[in-house]
Amino acid sequence: MARRRGASPIVNMNPIATSVIVLACVFGGALAGLFLRIRLPDQHLQDDSKDIVKLGIGVVATMAALVLGLLVSSAKGSFDRTSAEVTLGAAKIVQLNHALAQYGDETKEIRGALRRYVEAVADALTAGEKSRLMQFRTSAPTTKADDVEVAIRALVPRSEAQRELRSLALTLIQDWSANRSLLWLQQDSSVSTPLLVVVVAWFALIFLGFGLFSPRNGTVVATLFLCALAVSGALFLILEMDEPLEGVIRISDGPTRNALSTFAID
Repeated sequence: MARRRGASPIVNMNPIATSVIVLACVFGGALAGLFLRIRLPDQHLQDDSKDIVKLGIGVVATMAALVLGLLVSSAKGSFDRTSAEVTLGAAKIVQLNHALAQYGDETKEIRGALRRYVEAVADALTAGEKSRLMQFRTSAPTTKADDVEVAIRALVPRSEAQRELRSLALTLIQDWSANRSLLWLQQDSSVSTPLLVVVVAWFALIFLGFGLFSPRNGTVVATLFLCALAVSGALFLILEMDEPLEGVIRISDGPTRNALSTFAID
C-alpha cells in the first residue's frame, strides 16, 4: 500500500522498526538511570528522595497506562471496523451472485468476471503484500468492477422477475462499490503520532526512575530489558492492528473465500 496521505511519519514506519526504536528509548532510559545512580550525591538517594520519586513515577505510570489503553482501543476499533467492512462486502457479493444466478444463463459471463475479481481480492488479502494491495487502489481493478456494473445494465429482462433481479443486482453492486470505496478511504492511521511519542517519553521517564534506585547487576539489567521489551511489544501490536490489511496481524480472508464458494458456475 502507498504511504497514506496525512498520516504521521512514525506510524507509517515498519511496526518492527518502530518497536525497536521504542525499545531503545525505553531501555535507554533505564540505563541512564543506572548511570546517574553512581554519579549522584548520596543525599539525592536517601529514603525521602526515593519516596518522592516513586510517587512521581506512579503518577506518570498511571497516565501512561491510560493513554496506552486509548491507543489500544483506537487501533482495535480500526481493525474491527475494517474487518466488518470486508465481511459486509463479502455478503454483498454472495447476494449479488445469487441474484445473477436466478436471473438465468445470460449472466454466466458476468458471474465469471465477478468471480475472478473477487478471487484476486482474496489472494491480495491472503498475501498481505503492499505491492498487491496497492493494485486495488488504482484504476484497473475499479474498471473491472465498473465493467460488471455495465454488463448488468446491458441485460435485457424478458419478464417482471428478471427486471426485479436486474434492479436488485444493480443496487447490490453499487452498495458493494460504495463499501469498497469506504474501506480504502478509512485507511488513514487511527494512531496519533504525538500521543505515541508522549507515551514513549513517559515510559522512558518511568524506566529512568527504575534504574535510578536499582542496584547495578546483571539480574536488574536483564529484568529492565525484558520489561522494556514488553512495552515495545505492546506498541508493536498496536501498530500492527492499525494496519489491518497488511503485516503480521491482519484481517481474515475467510469471508471473501466463503463468498467465492458460492460461484458454482455450471
